[in-house]
Amino acid sequence: MNDELQHLKNLGKTSAQWLHAVGIHSASDLKRLGAVDAYRAVKARGFRASKVLLYAIEGALMDIHWNDIPAERKEALNRQVDQLEALNKT
Repeated sequence: MNDELQHLKNLGKTSAQWLHAVGIHSASDLKRLGAVDAYRAVKARGFRASKVLLYAIEGALMDIHWNDIPAERKEALNRQVDQLEALNKT
């Protein structure tokens, strides 16, 4: 199987399967949704994804290794996730 998602940096078999399970099947799907919403969709589906998945998706979109994402960007991603989770709890 030629899985487009697995050809992106940082994304392997498991992360691609999780993304497929939430309706993300291509790089364009991932770009359209963005890292935060894709990560939240995976978490909402019940998968045990850590924040590394969030960074891996962002790195895939930026075409860089997730460890190379600047700390400020990782913090911004975390804030977005936290803010959206807080909104959903109210």
